[in-house]
Amino acid sequence: MKAMKMETTEIKQIHADKDLICSLCKRCDNIPDKYGEKITLQQHKLTVHYFCLLMSSGICQRGEEDEDVHGFLVDDIKKEIRRSSRLRCMYCKKIGASVGCSIKRCRQMVHMPCGLEQEFIFQFTDLFPSFCKKHAPSQSWVSSPSLPLSCSVCLEPIEPVLSYNVLKCPVCHGSWFHRNCVQRYAHSAAMFFFKCTLCNNKDQFQQEMLRMGIYIPERYFEIVRCKLCGSRGTHRKCSNLKLYESDWICADCKAAVEGKKSVSLPNYVESPLTLRQERKRLFKNISDLHSSIISKRQCVPATSPEVLMDLACQISQQQSTEVLVEDDEGVLEAALQALRQSDFNPFCTLSVKFSKDKLNNNIRNQRRFLRRLVSKLLMSEIFEGPDGTKNLALNSKALRDDLYFEVGSLLALSLVHGGPPLGFFSPALYRSLFNYPTNYRPTLQDLGDTAFAHKIRQIVEANSMKELRCAMQSASQYLEAAGCWRKISKLSEKDVLVEDVLNFYLIIRLQLPLQRFREGLRTLGLFEQVQMCTEAFHSVFCGPVERLTAESVMELFTVQFSEEKEQQEKESTTLNFWKKYLHECDEGRCAASFEDLLTFATATDLVPSIGFHPTPSISFFSSSDPSCAFPQSHCDANHLILPILPSYELFKKHLDYTLCQFSVMQDI
Repeated sequence: MKAMKMETTEIKQIHADKDLICSLCKRCDNIPDKYGEKITLQQHKLTVHYFCLLMSSGICQRGEEDEDVHGFLVDDIKKEIRRSSRLRCMYCKKIGASVGCSIKRCRQMVHMPCGLEQEFIFQFTDLFPSFCKKHAPSQSWVSSPSLPLSCSVCLEPIEPVLSYNVLKCPVCHGSWFHRNCVQRYAHSAAMFFFKCTLCNNKDQFQQEMLRMGIYIPERYFEIVRCKLCGSRGTHRKCSNLKLYESDWICADCKAAVEGKKSVSLPNYVESPLTLRQERKRLFKNISDLHSSIISKRQCVPATSPEVLMDLACQISQQQSTEVLVEDDEGVLEAALQALRQSDFNPFCTLSVKFSKDKLNNNIRNQRRFLRRLVSKLLMSEIFEGPDGTKNLALNSKALRDDLYFEVGSLLALSLVHGGPPLGFFSPALYRSLFNYPTNYRPTLQDLGDTAFAHKIRQIVEANSMKELRCAMQSASQYLEAAGCWRKISKLSEKDVLVEDVLNFYLIIRLQLPLQRFREGLRTLGLFEQVQMCTEAFHSVFCGPVERLTAESVMELFTVQFSEEKEQQEKESTTLNFWKKYLHECDEGRCAASFEDLLTFATATDLVPSIGFHPTPSISFFSSSDPSCAFPQSHCDANHLILPILPSYELFKKHLDYTLCQFSVMQDI
């Protein structure tokens, strides 16, 4: 019986000359993902493609893996060459056809490469059977394929007609692939990472792809990271680690733990964020090891503000992109116009100008622009569902205009440039994008109050088979569109039915919009970073946005006291006035709100996802005429200046008046 070799990083050195001809197929092509490794045994003057050997009908693998050509003995290979030299290929009409259809009554014989061109199916499993076009296995048809359709690898449009060159996932029926695309994907991902790009199914997907002739390598090139520092790694083979072993310590950490040398961080760690993460992880884990508290490597994840701040370091302060906005209603149009410019560069600072604003303070304008932009985007036609838990909507015009990509790009720009948290993604949408939380299943709440949700709710609430059949009949149009119209014999089967319908409606039919939305979120590298810190970013995308309270506002601001002791006493009294005002504001006893106060001091009514830079601060000033002493602010520095006044009543009156007047001016 033949057996596939395990591809490792330590393959025996067998040299292949690209000009030498394979002794079986008589071709000199060197294309590993199509014909397998091209191998030359120089001492025997023998060159073969590995797949030509595997698929040859008259040869067995009788040797060990390290013998001759991965267990195919030289004498056996020569016998197969002599046998095939008497057989003529039905395609190229030349001799040397070593591969025959596995159906005994079929007499089709080909060279392995000719078989590929004639749509032979070669199954890289069991006895490695081959099937001609007439007897090749086929996939089951889907009566209602989801639209729009594209190849889930190359994203090019694909016609949903099953054929030799068009394959689909057997589980979700929503992922379609060009054969060449899925083969390249399999060759790159290998068995440990090859799975459906949409539903992430691995076992059934791999079995189906093997059945349909896709070669999936079994590479054991997994990198095991040092359980202490996490910044160095080793191949399992290189360190003789078994599959179940995960505890490995690099030489530097081992020496440090044993006290033989000081701990040093890797010299290739460049960004401040990465440096902090590595230092935290290294010293925490070494300490934990000495205490024998843990048995595996701990991970200290970065917070979302840290990640966003690291991404913001890419933005150039010397170059800017001008964004001209008519008014708050024209924010989205202005943003799209800037994004669609041929020379648009996301790494430039945003220079925002409101045409009706005479002051044109750039920091205030930018924060106002990003805040309004997020509000407009959540109302975009590409989103649907309840407030605060939006899903992607399927909109053909938005697809044609590539609006999914543009909205994703604008959201990424907003977060990295200092915009507010989004807070309106549904858990289903967040999971579809980032696969977190992994155990989340779509629910009726994700659909909102729609006719479709009402029909599905009737199925959920059915208490008898009669009610269930009536509910299914009422929702038949939706069930047929989702490919879920089927006979139900037990009441308990309704749960799986509902799960399939929700999965189709919220995920499968949206595969192309999701792909383009992801591509947009890759702007400035955001998508990749969120994938690495999915838990930390969940509140940024899904919310709800944390409500401002007296305590949270106090924690935002640092207090700058004067050096003179006498002045400090007056400032401490004013600080107590400030705290009392915040508590009364929290109780609704002030004319202004926390949002008004924050906008006055920082030019935004929400704490940005990236945090405030610099940290908001408070200082104090005295006036010879208390009746004219009103609060001041420098939003560029997130700085609030409070007047020193003789009583709390006057302090509150002046603060209320200032904030309300400022709020009115903002709305004009």
